[in-house]
Amino acid sequence: MTTTSTETTPVIPLPTRAAAALTGLGALAVAASAAMSWTWTSDFPGDLTYFGSPAGLQWLAIVAGVLTLLLLLAGQGVPGLRWAAPARSNNAVLYAATGALAVAAYSVAAISVELGGLANLEPGGWVLAAGGLITVLGALGLPLERRTHVPLRIIDKRLFLLVPAAPIGWFAAHAIPGDQPVAPVMTALSGALAIATGAVLLLQLGHLANSGLRLGKIERPLDAPRQLPSWVEVLIIVLAFGLGLYAITFGIDTEYGELFTGYLLLAGFVAAALGRSGLLARLRALTVKHRPVTTGAAFAAAASFPFTQSSDQYTSVATNILIFATVALGLNIVVGLAGLLDLGYVAFLGVGAYAAALVSGSPASPIHVQFPFWAAMLTGAVVSMIFGVLIGAPTLRLRGDYLAIVTLGFGEIFRITMLNLNGTTGPKITNGSNGIPRIPDLEILGFDLGKTHTVAGIELGRFSNYYLLMLLVTALVVLVFARVGNSRIGRAWVAIREDETAAEAMGINGFRLKLLAFAMGACLAGLAGTVQAHVSYTVTPDQYTFAEALPPNSAFLLAAVILGGMGTISGPLAGATLLFLIPKKLEFLSDYQLLAFGAALIILMRVRPEGLIPNRRRQLEFHEAAIPAQPTGDDATALTKAGA
Repeated sequence: MTTTSTETTPVIPLPTRAAAALTGLGALAVAASAAMSWTWTSDFPGDLTYFGSPAGLQWLAIVAGVLTLLLLLAGQGVPGLRWAAPARSNNAVLYAATGALAVAAYSVAAISVELGGLANLEPGGWVLAAGGLITVLGALGLPLERRTHVPLRIIDKRLFLLVPAAPIGWFAAHAIPGDQPVAPVMTALSGALAIATGAVLLLQLGHLANSGLRLGKIERPLDAPRQLPSWVEVLIIVLAFGLGLYAITFGIDTEYGELFTGYLLLAGFVAAALGRSGLLARLRALTVKHRPVTTGAAFAAAASFPFTQSSDQYTSVATNILIFATVALGLNIVVGLAGLLDLGYVAFLGVGAYAAALVSGSPASPIHVQFPFWAAMLTGAVVSMIFGVLIGAPTLRLRGDYLAIVTLGFGEIFRITMLNLNGTTGPKITNGSNGIPRIPDLEILGFDLGKTHTVAGIELGRFSNYYLLMLLVTALVVLVFARVGNSRIGRAWVAIREDETAAEAMGINGFRLKLLAFAMGACLAGLAGTVQAHVSYTVTPDQYTFAEALPPNSAFLLAAVILGGMGTISGPLAGATLLFLIPKKLEFLSDYQLLAFGAALIILMRVRPEGLIPNRRRQLEFHEAAIPAQPTGDDATALTKAGA
């Protein structure tokens, strides 16, 4: 006899109809507040002073309110909307409602902090705050899928010493005159204490909410979808990618950090709500059924991005994101598939960039040759692969931390060597800290990527041209990763990652396959480096460090793979996008940018240690407690060969 550990009960005991009405009323208030003025002055970014003209954060309120209302009506079985919630779970409504509250709370807090108090709120701001609170209270009164018992977790009690330390540090920093040498240090320390205290309290609050809400998931098969004509299913896939393109474009095009932070908050809750509603599962089934169409739609959506831009301002950001994501995919072979911890991987990007710069016709190059693009790309990829073999051959017999230390040393040796090849402390090859400047733009089949071109009546600037080129390179790397990952070699890499000793006992040549992974990862990084050299015009040693405030560097590359999901294709792409955008958009935090970024990463990895888009094996490793218990005794005879 099996028992269940889940139940369907509300958190707040309310009649179901009253809870639904309350949730709908709150969602309408959140959306309607966008048509009102939130503040009286235009000093707040986005100018939220107009009536009937949403701007900035107000668009996020509209999305949060409308989505919450849509999922609520779909969950209540309203005809014509049932497609939006195939799982019929009110947990999706709660996630969307929490997203609305997060947007409301963040908007009110940002206005109060930047303008100097709640007195700067207009009626629209108060309606937003009240609507967000009412929405969540109503959603908590709906029947939710909950676990019967969740023990309360308390983090290390020593961390709570930060709570009294933060105000003490603040008073100490303000008590020291500004002209004292120690004043900037104390100011930075007080800010660090404040952010660390906030992170600790937020983490403990998450444990309290988890224990109190006890939200869970009752595994039930989705109802069979209505059979649709193939052309309708294809149209749905195309529309889904179109919406995804719009959402990503909105995030990249955000002009100020306050809007981007609100966008990230809402995006996280929207993804959770759509996943819990069963809508993403339905869409995933369609993409599997029409895989060629899905691949084409994804590529077409990505290629459409430059055509949505009026200038190269954000296309340059997207181009650098693609470079970063492509290098992260190469590292994913080394770390995600083969399980080799490489802390100096950015050096292979530098090898490819320097190799391409030396043979691309730069006046500062001592070689004085100009290869065509395809030859320069092959040169960068091959030279990087050779360096991968040379570094890997004597070091890959090491494992774990020892291998990580060696690769970290290689990264630093590369940077220092490029500095010393300046004609004074060594041969004049790289011009030392000045690097190789004035790298000419690429010309492919008569198409000059450095000039503006008009396509379908839309002007594509320099970065738009390089974006499309880099998209082709990324597609090639994705194809290589997918083919290799599903091959006999890819399965051998996974075996080595899981247990190298057992893999070798089964006849796998561990050293040879690890060397192959190292060489292939280096080759893909060098491929991206050849394009990066031409995009940036100049290649210098300080671009390829272990850790910096902005990517690409080895620390950020490794974080992108782990954060996105090791061993997957979409995981590192998503992780690289976030890790490139977040530091760039958090520049308004100035001195506390990296500290806030680090705190956000800690919280994210604590909440989702398997990564944003993990593979199934890795997800089960981190959530073994969520795996249903296997039947025993007489129930075991019911297992078939397929289920055993």
